[in-house]
Amino acid sequence: MAKQRRLNKGQLRRIKSNQEKRLQQVHQDLDRHDDTVLEAAESGIVVSRFGQQAIICTAAEPALRCHIRRTIDSLVCGDDVIWRRFKQRHDEIAGVIEAVQPRRTLLSRPDFYDGLKPVAANVDQILIVSSVLPAFSSQIIDRYLVACEDIGVTPAIILNKADLLDQLPADEQKEITEALTMYRNIGYRVETVNALQPESAQPVRELLVDHCSIVVGQSGVGKSSLVNALMPHINADVGAISGGSGLGQHTTTVATRYEVPTGGVLIDSPGIREFALWHLEPERVAWCYIDFRPYLGQCKFRDCKHLDDPGCALQEACQAGDLHELRLYNYHKIIESMALKPSRATTRGKKA
Repeated sequence: MAKQRRLNKGQLRRIKSNQEKRLQQVHQDLDRHDDTVLEAAESGIVVSRFGQQAIICTAAEPALRCHIRRTIDSLVCGDDVIWRRFKQRHDEIAGVIEAVQPRRTLLSRPDFYDGLKPVAANVDQILIVSSVLPAFSSQIIDRYLVACEDIGVTPAIILNKADLLDQLPADEQKEITEALTMYRNIGYRVETVNALQPESAQPVRELLVDHCSIVVGQSGVGKSSLVNALMPHINADVGAISGGSGLGQHTTTVATRYEVPTGGVLIDSPGIREFALWHLEPERVAWCYIDFRPYLGQCKFRDCKHLDDPGCALQEACQAGDLHELRLYNYHKIIESMALKPSRATTRGKKA
């Protein structure tokens, strides 16, 4: 087989420019001839998005590729949309997405390059996946819990690769088991699974019924493996842990929506190395720690930083054993990371 020739930067720019010109011409033609080339408006749901096109589903059709109208500012997986079908299909394009319905919820993540980046819309449950390997991180779990509380979505914590727990040193085993117990005591749902043994995922499978759930977590924790265990017919791409860095490799590149055979919806999202919260105010972060709420407003000083401040209600609760020290430690790590918050100009968000 002949070796494929790699395009240089100039050729890639010309290809991209030509694609943009063709897409612009399509939209101009639509703007002039909507009534003659498009059918009546219909409802649909975004399955996934790729640039200026998206895959949508309807009650009768599971996958239709559509152009996105230029007037739409933001479009993500899970959005309810209004679209119109071409009277004569253009290549594999079924129609045009005209408008986005109001969102019930929106999960976003800050990004240094893209600002506040929407991930998925209209979810009511977030499955926070961690794992024994590459590394368990209560810090990442807490960040996602804050995001869940901020948008009013129910979280569930899933420890994947639980079969490897016995292979860890005793101190690491203790750290993980104590953290999971801590989250259960706070009131969060916690499940342990081995995604390579689909039967172990049955408790998680039951969580999906009648919910719109999204799977989130660091790269390499086995999100796509878990999706395959929950719905084997999906056959999502699965990656390996990097031998050089010990970090996970990105296998899911765009958020994708799947119908759950037993009822409900599951969205598989791209893995990330970090999950920042610098779009929130420190007071909001503290409120999103649900175990902090009984003590908020009880400190001696109104501007208490909950560090070495005299009369700090959170510190006193930790000393009394009423609040777990790990939670307060993770809170302070989040606040420290927010000092790296980019300038306001870069955090206003971009179209998605």
